[in-house]
Amino acid sequence: MQNNDSQAPSGAPDTNMQSELDAELETLKLRMAELEASNTELRDTVLREKAELENQRRRLQRDLEQARRFANEKLLNELLPIYDGLERGLAVEGGDIATVREGINLTLKELLRIAQNNGLVQVDPLDQPLDPDRHHAVSMVEAPGKAPGTVVSVLQKGYVLNDRLLRPALVAVAKDD
Repeated sequence: MQNNDSQAPSGAPDTNMQSELDAELETLKLRMAELEASNTELRDTVLREKAELENQRRRLQRDLEQARRFANEKLLNELLPIYDGLERGLAVEGGDIATVREGINLTLKELLRIAQNNGLVQVDPLDQPLDPDRHHAVSMVEAPGKAPGTVVSVLQKGYVLNDRLLRPALVAVAKDD
């Protein structure tokens, strides 16, 4: 008697399926290796960027510290000739009062020029109406011919630095009759 069962040889479908699974596994392994490489590359990029930001922060901090330390360098450099002139003036023996006064006046003009070049402006409000934002009235005086509230004398000049009041002018103001 013959066996007429037509069965496929045992193991053939399993072998086919196994090779498909092996191929898929191999594909997944390759994909995982690609992703790991990409992840490593991204991690390295992030670390480099983080290090660059930290270096930049340190540079900015150092530059800011240098700017703070030497912010007045230009101004002080401009003031040195005035300092030298005052020292020379004090070293002169026996000068007459007119010469000394002229030297002081020239020194004051140079000092005011340097201050103006650096944004400092004098507030000298003589004969102007009182401005409480820039003037400080310390007294009210009789001033015939002057309108009430007009500055009639300046006891101490005020100063403004780049549109910001440093010191108000101390003034005497005309009072009502």
